[in-house]
Amino acid sequence: MAWVRDILSAKRHGIFGVGPDDMVLDALKLMAEKDIGAVLVTEGDRLAGIFTERRYAREVFLKGRSSPMTKVGEVMERDVITVTPDETAEACMALMSRNRIRHLPVMRDGTLVGVISIGDLMQSIIEDREFDIGQLVNYVSR
Repeated sequence: MAWVRDILSAKRHGIFGVGPDDMVLDALKLMAEKDIGAVLVTEGDRLAGIFTERRYAREVFLKGRSSPMTKVGEVMERDVITVTPDETAEACMALMSRNRIRHLPVMRDGTLVGVISIGDLMQSIIEDREFDIGQLVNYVSR
């Protein structure tokens, strides 16, 4: 079984974020530079929101807003769904499917410790299944 804590420890990069007063253009540049689909919005140590490619399309582009003139805090998602490191990958997939989201910030005791994407979960679940299949093949081959 795959756990969020294991997925976080295997990730090659950390947390990328912006502040609510940063401009959308800056968030988009960071997302392009890091090849990620979302950035967390923080105020000090507090998670204030999340800004995603989907959020950009719906709240900025389709509404004719200007990326260099719009603050992230004006368009970010404020009701952020989070998980803990002790959650399973399967539970996170169900949560993401139910809420139609692709990124989950990970919190431990009120502190942000990482973020996982649906891609991270898929990779982890596939690796887990491949291991199980290998074990079964070894067992049957004896």
